[in-house]
Amino acid sequence: MKVCVIGANGQIGKQLVQLLRESEKHDVRAMVRSDEQAQALRENGIDAVVANLEGTVAEIAEAVNGCDAIVFTAGSGGHTGADKTLLVDLDGAVKSMEAADIAGVNRYVMVSALQAHNRENWNEKIRHYYVAKHYADKVLMDSNLTYTIIRPGGLTNEKGTEKVTIAENLPRATVTREDVAKTVFASLDLKNTFNRSFDLIQGEDEIKVALKQF
Repeated sequence: MKVCVIGANGQIGKQLVQLLRESEKHDVRAMVRSDEQAQALRENGIDAVVANLEGTVAEIAEAVNGCDAIVFTAGSGGHTGADKTLLVDLDGAVKSMEAADIAGVNRYVMVSALQAHNRENWNEKIRHYYVAKHYADKVLMDSNLTYTIIRPGGLTNEKGTEKVTIAENLPRATVTREDVAKTVFASLDLKNTFNRSFDLIQGEDEIKVALKQF
C-alpha cells in the first residue's frame, strides 16, 4: 500500500514516515509545506511532495495521486490563532478528503483529538481546535472514503510503550506520539478499524491486540 502522510514534517508524521519507510508491506510518500522540507526527505531516500493545505484541492489531489491511502497528521500548531486552526485543521482536512476522492484514494486515516466527538468534554481553552476536529471528523464520516478516526489524548514525547487503551469514550489522559504513530501504522490495513472511530490513551494492551479487540 502506498501511503501519503499529510503533515509529514510534524512530530507524529515524522515517526509514521519512518515506520512506513521501514515496512515491507507499505511504501510512503511524504507531503510537506516547503521545498526545503521536501529536499531533506528526498536526501534520505523518501518520496516527498510539496503541497499547501491552504492551497487548492487540485494541488492536493496532484500530491496524493497514485497513493492507496492518506494519513492526515497535519495541524496548524499550538502557537497560531483560531483562524489558522480552522483553515488547516478543518478546511485543509476537508480539502484533502475532496482531493482523495478526485485522485481515487479510498483509504483515509485521521489523527483527531480525544473526545472530539463529545462537545461536553472539550477543553475550553482550545475550543476552536476541538470545533475544527469535530467537524472535520464529521465530514470524513459522511464521505465515501474508508476511514479510521483515531482520537489520541494529550501528546507526550516520552518513549513509546506499545501499550495502549482503545475505546469509543475514554477519560482525559496522555499517550506518546510514538505510540500514536504505531497505532496509525497498525490500523492501515486492519479491517475491523474500517469506518470506525475511537479514543486512544496509554494503557496495558499491546497496540495490535487493542485494535483487534475494539
